[in-house]
Amino acid sequence: MQEPKFVHSLFSSIAGRYDLANHLLSGGLDFLWRARATAIVAGWNPGALLDLATGSGDLALAIERASPCAVVTGADFCEPMLERARQKGLRRTLLADALRLPFPDASFDAVTVAFGLRNMESWSGALREMSRVLTPGGRLLILDFSMPQAPLRAPYRFYLHHILPIIAGIVTREKSAYQYLGASIEKFPAGPAMLSLLTECGFTSPTCEPLTCGIVSLYTAVSSARSVVAAGR
Repeated sequence: MQEPKFVHSLFSSIAGRYDLANHLLSGGLDFLWRARATAIVAGWNPGALLDLATGSGDLALAIERASPCAVVTGADFCEPMLERARQKGLRRTLLADALRLPFPDASFDAVTVAFGLRNMESWSGALREMSRVLTPGGRLLILDFSMPQAPLRAPYRFYLHHILPIIAGIVTREKSAYQYLGASIEKFPAGPAMLSLLTECGFTSPTCEPLTCGIVSLYTAVSSARSVVAAGR
């Protein structure tokens, strides 16, 4: 969990070079990760979808292309990032805090969040809010970083803490950019811990799919009717 002012300041400062940094630091694998997420969402055939922490809109735009019948809304609490998303063609955007979404209960058939939940002030609070705005039986997809198992774990940790911040600082022209990333990934619940958190926050049928040797994990879950009622206001 991160301090909101820090996260807002960081992403506002790097909005113009955010995409370049992502593609470079992931070695282009971010395209494959989004493609997998997009394929899963397309299989759900959602009518109304909310992409939280949409950032520069890459996932939301990919979902629009793969699911042309879906009405996709991209929400983020950082206006400079939303401006980038609009410049790239995302039509429906909203400045909003994921912990206090300005939507009635049961507004969306699906909610997605890619590399954003980890940066939120309260993981459980954000998940409960996602459950609230989902219809009963609505689907959730989370895509985020995780720590791989040995023998990749040690070299990956070295990369996170010593190599990635240097490269990111050069690319984004912000020396502090991404210095927090390694610690945030190691603290973020992954695998069974995330599945338990999803269940605690009112979701059922949680699943976990490790990608790229576990560097990234993709989670899905279903919002229950009981959780929507309990979260209602």
